[in-house]
Amino acid sequence: MSWDLKSDRPIYSQLIEQIELKICSGIFAPGTKLPSVRELAQDAAVNPNTMQRALSKLEEDGLLYTNRTSGRFVTEDVKMIQQAKHRLAQEQISEFLEKMKSLGFDKSETLSIVSEMLKGAKK
Repeated sequence: MSWDLKSDRPIYSQLIEQIELKICSGIFAPGTKLPSVRELAQDAAVNPNTMQRALSKLEEDGLLYTNRTSGRFVTEDVKMIQQAKHRLAQEQISEFLEKMKSLGFDKSETLSIVSEMLKGAKK
């Protein structure tokens, strides 16, 4: 599993986002047991405390839960995962729209470009 961490934002935030993406994309399927904090930290090349903090936040948000004797698992609440997926999509679209605006495109021009690209993608 690859981790794409950049130096422009806090590692903690990026870990949360990337684990959310792995959950939403099915890499970490509902009910799946996650690797240990140490294993995840080693794989991502981050401090275990930073990984623990990110996992705790995701647990607080309800995407993960801990079984004291067995470890940490992805929620089986598919509705919660769908909500996270929807939120992530909205964030990505907002970033895209901001970039298009900074390039000088208005809403109708942006929609036109997206429409053209979607037509091309259907082929």
